Amino acid sequence: MRICIPTETNKGKEAAVYGHFGSAPYFTIYDTEKNSVEIINNSNQHHSHGMCQPMGVLTSKKIDVVICGGMGGRAVQKLNESGVKAYRVIPGTVTDIVNQFSKGGLEEITVQNACVQHDCH
Repeated sequence: MRICIPTETNKGKEAAVYGHFGSAPYFTIYDTEKNSVEIINNSNQHHSHGMCQPMGVLTSKKIDVVICGGMGGRAVQKLNESGVKAYRVIPGTVTDIVNQFSKGGLEEITVQNACVQHDCH
């Protein structure tokens, strides 16, 4: 499984999760089968609300799940249309988040409970 976690830095498994999906400086993709990470620079992190296009850089990465602090309804909808689920997580590192996800119980982000503004969480 390939888990995409928006992060503040490019420090791999030790990077802290970023608060919001589309405006994260980096996307850290954790591959559970290989126990490896790939770091992607988010060239679209500075955008107007509702105008993020992170899937442009992520589509070719074949991610299965996104785990983040929050995201808007349009981002959730685009992910879901691509077969990708999104989950909300509390602050932590990539390692912490992968451990939380493997235990289950993370809240799924849906169009109905998605953020309305970047400061929603």
